[in-house]
Amino acid sequence: MRTVHHRREPHTGGRVARSLSSLLLTGAALVLFSVAVTEQGITGPPPQPGLGQAFEAGTDRTAKPLAELPSAAPTRVRIGAIGVNAPLMDLDLEPDGRLASPPENDSNLAGWYGDGVAPGSRGTAIIAGHVDIPTGPAVFYHLGALKKGMRIDVSRSDRRTAHFTIDAIEVYDAEDFPDDKVYADSDRAELRVITCGGGYDKHRGRYRGNVVVYAHLTS
Repeated sequence: MRTVHHRREPHTGGRVARSLSSLLLTGAALVLFSVAVTEQGITGPPPQPGLGQAFEAGTDRTAKPLAELPSAAPTRVRIGAIGVNAPLMDLDLEPDGRLASPPENDSNLAGWYGDGVAPGSRGTAIIAGHVDIPTGPAVFYHLGALKKGMRIDVSRSDRRTAHFTIDAIEVYDAEDFPDDKVYADSDRAELRVITCGGGYDKHRGRYRGNVVVYAHLTS
């Protein structure tokens, strides 16, 4: 296990950094939906972020940190812009070092890395969920439609709510997933929300990569 500068292991790096992208491709992407048609009227593939939502070259990601919150387990994630209001479950590491995925029998369920940083505390917290499941679109189906400046709210077991502002939304190919960028530790309270994306490969029966939302605590 290589140690990366400013990375606390295993909280935001190490085994998780090397395996989460693979998990979301082999777990969440066992589904058969390159185009979804559901009772809710959702049609077409999940949206993907445009180039304008990525970090601009030379972006300073070292903004002065706010006073972070004490550690407390998150209980629910809300993203009003895309209608997400989902409970959060703890995700553990599998014996092979991969992060376990939420079960595929609940379309409105996400998870967080329970042995890592709690959302709102100093460091990089990780929330992950399916883009779709065998019955249709899942909790993060519309994640790629988010824009910079939108808000993500995470309710916590201490009855506080951590409010995050989105800095960027980027999509990565599985073969070129930037572990260090996504999972590196931070001197401020940050959040990553991750799901499958990058288009669906019918021949391989999985998504080509991942959509990653970067956000930081603002209140």
